[in-house]
Amino acid sequence: AALALTLSAIGVYGVMSYSTAQRTGEIALRLALGAHPRDMLKLVWRHGLTLTAIGLILGFAAAIAAGRALTALLYEVSAQDPATYGIALGVMLLVALLACYLPARRASRLDPLKALRSS
Repeated sequence: AALALTLSAIGVYGVMSYSTAQRTGEIALRLALGAHPRDMLKLVWRHGLTLTAIGLILGFAAAIAAGRALTALLYEVSAQDPATYGIALGVMLLVALLACYLPARRASRLDPLKALRSS
């Protein structure tokens, strides 16, 4: 479980870093035109949390289906244990928030002049 959590954190971080790097010109232009750095933070977070929400919904549906299929293998735990699903979703959400925060912080600290020159 720890390995899966680590791999998912690395994956979310990688996707968000790549997406933010691809949008460097757009973010620099927005900052040059007067957008606040916190607006860029919100922009990147919103994108990351949208992807995270989609992933959590699809993962939850897959977990429900897998839980039903593996009912015979579970010991002293119900296949539909809401506490287990809630904790798992909460931990994944926290990991995704942290993984999205690092690229978002980098985007909010972007120097528009340097970024536009390099584009």
